Amino acid sequence: MKRKATIKPAARRAETPISIDLSNLPACVEDVRRAALDSDSGPADPTSYSALRGRLEASREKLPPLYREVVFQPYARALERLGAAGFASVLASDPERISGAGLMLDVAQAILQNGEGYQERPTDAFQEVVSDLYDGFLSAEDRRGVERPDHGTVPPLVKWGNPDSGPYTWPVDATEVLGVGAGVVSLPPSHARRGLFAWGALGHETAGHDVLGADTGLRGELEDAVRNALLDSNVGEDLAEYWAERIDETASDVLGILNMGPGAALGLLGYFRGLSAAFEGRAKLRSDGPADDSHPADVLRGYLAASTVRLLRFDRAAAWGKILEAETDKDVGSIVLAGAEVGAETARRSAAAVAEAIVKTRARSLEHRSLGRIQNWRNRDEEIVAELRTVLAGPGEPPSEVEAGFYAAHAVTAALTAAASTGGDIRRLHERLVLVLKGMHDRNPSWGPLFVRRPGDLRPRFAYGRIRARERELARV
Repeated sequence: MKRKATIKPAARRAETPISIDLSNLPACVEDVRRAALDSDSGPADPTSYSALRGRLEASREKLPPLYREVVFQPYARALERLGAAGFASVLASDPERISGAGLMLDVAQAILQNGEGYQERPTDAFQEVVSDLYDGFLSAEDRRGVERPDHGTVPPLVKWGNPDSGPYTWPVDATEVLGVGAGVVSLPPSHARRGLFAWGALGHETAGHDVLGADTGLRGELEDAVRNALLDSNVGEDLAEYWAERIDETASDVLGILNMGPGAALGLLGYFRGLSAAFEGRAKLRSDGPADDSHPADVLRGYLAASTVRLLRFDRAAAWGKILEAETDKDVGSIVLAGAEVGAETARRSAAAVAEAIVKTRARSLEHRSLGRIQNWRNRDEEIVAELRTVLAGPGEPPSEVEAGFYAAHAVTAALTAAASTGGDIRRLHERLVLVLKGMHDRNPSWGPLFVRRPGDLRPRFAYGRIRARERELARV
């Protein structure tokens, strides 16, 4: 799988997964609501051409060699080609910063915020989650038999800003307009300190949108698979088109859950409720899906999350799926999708068909492998999350190293599920999660002096597996 970190033996207490307890979920939703209403917009956009070029040059050496080659150098060349007049023209043509100017400024922010040390600890923690998720999809072990993506084999850079846009990403097929070979993922600045459940949305952005943008043809194949599965399920052509037209957001939800397990599904439900509480005054999933919204209605995404979790390869998948579906049921009103009313049972059936199509379709763009084969969630992942929950919720400073291999995705899921359970101290869990992720980032070889493109592949290959197993046995004596 992905690049691992380690936990000291003293920190390892839980040997089996803990029970599913969501009694503190309303407090997590309130945490998201407060974060959503936070007006912090982060650093001002660098709209002066000459000042930007000077600041970029000062930030060059703060980036590791990998990102200097893949992001900094091509971006600097793109600015030089534009010149001051071209730069000003791009800004003038996109005053709302949702197209070319937004992309140009966000790439600049990703470089500058790393180079100038903006919110250094949370930024490094954020970067570690994004790097881990992307590296997991590209690792040789998980992607065995599947060729490298057509676009971008380097994890996206991260930035803080644009709070009104929530979490979002510029996938690599967008950043390539500037010659940049990595995407950019953004979070509102408030999420550096509150709104813990927003970190669960990173699976959607990075393991979802950024991965979909990396393999040519994958979106189209999944769209066709979803449409055909729904037509075969007799839910009607209109509903089939509704889902298929929203394949980017839909598949991103599924991919996030394949990479982060039930924690990603829980994170989506809590995050959507928090946003609704902030902007609509009620902490409920939306049952309406306007025709001009590229996202499926919230309740459909809740049912999709539950159905996807049921397809994961761990023993409690069915139990988690039942709980997530029940949480969604609590919020269901009259479901209206693109102007047409849909019954709750039809919505549930359609979500199950969509999840199965996305998880199990053997895509030509993936050498006839399925997404569920490349990434999935297993019993060992659940055990690691249980161990990390003990670490994150325990007394004292979290250890800088752990005995059993884990990934940043495990740490985020552990924090989310711990926060949702009885007595979950959300603020403390958020702070300790950032500390653990920052420690992982400091040991990430891609951010060191070596030119390491895929840290998940940076491990020895043993000629004789029994020797390695015997060494482990002796080490335990």
